[in-house]
Amino acid sequence: MLIVSAPSGSGKSTIVQWLMREHPELRLYFSISCTSRAPRGTEQNGVEYFFLTPEEFRQRIDNNEFLEYEEVYHDRFYGTLKAQVEHQRESGQNVVFDVDVKGGINIKQYYGSEALSIFIQPPSIDELRRRLEGRGTDTPEAIAERLAKAEYEMTFAPQFDHIIVNDDLQTAKADTLALVQSFLQE
Repeated sequence: MLIVSAPSGSGKSTIVQWLMREHPELRLYFSISCTSRAPRGTEQNGVEYFFLTPEEFRQRIDNNEFLEYEEVYHDRFYGTLKAQVEHQRESGQNVVFDVDVKGGINIKQYYGSEALSIFIQPPSIDELRRRLEGRGTDTPEAIAERLAKAEYEMTFAPQFDHIIVNDDLQTAKADTLALVQSFLQE
């Protein structure tokens, strides 16, 4: 299993999507998380995420259906369903988790040496601000909230197996690929 975590806007989703698209030999399959946020752009339920209402999410928490979950912001939950991960593992897939920092730490603790955890770090908070503003998907208030959270999340980086600073996307992709190939060959 591969866990990739990072502050929002650090490039983790871009790197994970590239690995899966350009390196089918790794047999990586996305663990589709649940979220209570609204879909962005062309996101579809059951493809990028399972979109739940905050109430539905809370019910699944009460039913102990999650491997990990986090209320990232008020009424904005993200989580990974145990049943989906176990189904993927049983079918021989190398499961990829594109999750927030606390979720990544929780999954690593749960699976231990069966999982490789990688933290993608932005080169600076100023660069992260530029990237988030460039997306054009968030309000200035939401960007300020994400930046404050990013500074906090970066303090957790040492708890991951590896840290990759994404100051050059091609280098970050190559470094991530090398780590994953090495892990899968062990």
